[in-house]
Amino acid sequence: MKLLHLDSSALGDNSVTRELSAAVVAQWQSSHPGLRVEYRDLDREPIPHLTGQSLAKVDAAEAEAAERTLQQFLDADVVVIGAPMYNFSVPSTLKAWIDRVAVAGRTFHYTENGPEGLAGGKRIVIVSGRGGIHTDAPSDFQEPYLRQVFAFLGVNEVEFVRAEGVAYSPQHRTDALAQAHATIKAAIPALAKAA
Repeated sequence: MKLLHLDSSALGDNSVTRELSAAVVAQWQSSHPGLRVEYRDLDREPIPHLTGQSLAKVDAAEAEAAERTLQQFLDADVVVIGAPMYNFSVPSTLKAWIDRVAVAGRTFHYTENGPEGLAGGKRIVIVSGRGGIHTDAPSDFQEPYLRQVFAFLGVNEVEFVRAEGVAYSPQHRTDALAQAHATIKAAIPALAKAA
C-alpha cells in the first residue's frame, strides 16, 4: 500500500496542519507496517502554476515534473493532505498541485452524460487548520471545493480532520489541536483498517 503525504502550509514548524498531517500518517503506519510513504512539501518545493507554456508543454523538464506529480497521485492508495485555510480557501501551492493532477483523459474524462472521474479507489484525508471557525458556515469555501474537486476525479472517500479557531487565542489553539489529535486517534485506525 502507498500513501502520499502532502503539506502546503507556509508556517514551517509553527504549522497546525503539518503537525496533524504527520499524526495522521503515523496512525496509518501503525495500522499498515509495510506502508510505503512518499512525502512532498508543496511550500518548500512548489509546483509551478499552470501557464500557457506549461499547457503547451514547451519546457520538457517542467512537463516531466508534471507527469511525475500526476503519476505519484495515481499510484497512491491513500493521500493525506495538510491544507490550511488561506483567505477562505486553500494555499495557491496546493491549488497548483491540484491543477497538475486534474488532467483530462488521465484522472477524468467527459462522456455524453457529463464528466466521469477516473482516479477512484483511493482514500483522501484532509487536515484543515483554520484561524477562525468556518465549518458549515458560508465562509467555508475550502471544504466544499476540495470535496468537489476530488469527487470530480472519482474519489468519494474524503475525510476531514479540522483544527478551528486556532488564531483566537493560545488556549483556543491548544484546545483545537487536542480535539484534532483525539479525532485522529479515534477515527484514523478504523479508516486505515478498512483500506
